[in-house]
Amino acid sequence: MSTSTTLLLARHGQTIWHAENRYAGVSDIGLTDEGRAQAEALGRWAAVHRPDAVWTSPLSRAIATADPACRALGVTPHREPGLRECDFGVVEGRTLAEFAAEVPDAAEAFRADPVAFPFPGAEDPAAAAARGTAALRRVAAAHPGERVLVVAHNTLLRLALCALLSIPLGEYRRVFPRLRNAAITELRLDEHGSAALLSLNVPCEQDRS
Repeated sequence: MSTSTTLLLARHGQTIWHAENRYAGVSDIGLTDEGRAQAEALGRWAAVHRPDAVWTSPLSRAIATADPACRALGVTPHREPGLRECDFGVVEGRTLAEFAAEVPDAAEAFRADPVAFPFPGAEDPAAAAARGTAALRRVAAAHPGERVLVVAHNTLLRLALCALLSIPLGEYRRVFPRLRNAAITELRLDEHGSAALLSLNVPCEQDRS
């Protein structure tokens, strides 16, 4: 009988750089007030849906986002270095528009195929996809038959989703325009490595405004 693990993938809450659409990458940027509110909403979601474990990227914005969920569940989060965000090289802390104003040809090539033409000095996106995929498989292997909340990052998770779902990596920005902050994307992995996407960008709470 096949044993599958359900990974409940969540991008960390909003940061100052993300509010301005700046690439944070490996820079350790803290959450905004909105980001902390998103983390609390994720905690309330976890209190209702009761995942069996919590894993996070080692970056502080992911750890802080997972903290309310861990408190609600009474669990200690596991750290997975392979879940850290991609390094965006010269674009760390900058917007794509700023980069395009300086190096328009390179920005246009990135827009056309971000895997074949990554930012100068950036981590190889194919290597990042392999790293993220391996990390998610390690998490799944540690929790057969369970449901696991995984708090990580926008680009790393989109690349890993493409790799797991046999989508060409160069299409990650088109197929998955973004993962919303602290929303849930549900992925099922079995012990043979097969993956199924069950839901995408499901908000933790309905808009109460």
